[in-house]
Amino acid sequence: MEEGNHSWVNEFILSGLTERQELQVPLFVLFLMIYFLTLVGNGGMILLITIDSRLHTPMYFFLQNLSFCDLCCSSVIAPKMLQNFLTEKKSISYTECYIQLYFCIIFQDIECLLLAVMAYDRYVAISNPLHYTLIMSRQRCKQLMAGVYGVGFFDATINICFSLRLSFCSSNVIKHFFCDTPPLLALSCSDTRISEILMFASICYTVVISVVIILLSYVCIISTILQIRSTKGRQKAFSTCTCHLTTVAMFHGSQLFMYLRPASSYSMDTDKIASVFYALVIPMLNPLVYSLRNREVNDALKKAICKPVASS
Repeated sequence: MEEGNHSWVNEFILSGLTERQELQVPLFVLFLMIYFLTLVGNGGMILLITIDSRLHTPMYFFLQNLSFCDLCCSSVIAPKMLQNFLTEKKSISYTECYIQLYFCIIFQDIECLLLAVMAYDRYVAISNPLHYTLIMSRQRCKQLMAGVYGVGFFDATINICFSLRLSFCSSNVIKHFFCDTPPLLALSCSDTRISEILMFASICYTVVISVVIILLSYVCIISTILQIRSTKGRQKAFSTCTCHLTTVAMFHGSQLFMYLRPASSYSMDTDKIASVFYALVIPMLNPLVYSLRNREVNDALKKAICKPVASS
């Protein structure tokens, strides 16, 4: 259906990670394994925190929500990506594309802000240990999570409303393996300045605010730790933050690289690698980071594994 120089797009074609046919099956196997580990790791973390009463604390409440967010973020992208590895026509309908984009924005925002909330939680636990349970009450934790989810849904809704106004002309080939804002802006033949400004503003009040909160929290945390006289006490206090710091470094490093650039510097190959890392690899690594470096999670996991064995 023609409208001047524009046409109505019923579907998009996803170019995928590569067009080389001999790599499609090996990549399918690789990303199937990554997705499987993501499902097992994050699903296992959610279940473990649910069934073990020792993990019913604010820290693990937020970690459970992080695992849920990683699970959802990966599930929004991976199934369609895996399907396209095995099909000749790597198409996605116009509606499916924007649904995928909508939920990608939601869960990216949620994870971004949740990392800031987790930093604040660690600040309260280390700087105000005597009042920790009072400040981080169950009601306060639920309110913080409601705010995080609310901002995610609001931001995604605003972005989608403006993205739906984009026009697409001669080509419908998205040079990516999923529907994301930068490749859609690069494909559009309409004026994208408003959408670019909106995307930049979105990054500012999610990523930048999150990073500022995390930095301020850790400045206070480090100041408190340095006041602890015993070396063992300092090491114990800081060890509770190492998993969170690792997750922050991985997530925000890839996000800042991915989005805080002008559209003119858009590079398909570079952005694909960055997208694979933050959308698929990080959700797989997060439960491994927390299970390998956290003694309480390790103890709970050993208990969960040994109990069925002992009973049999």
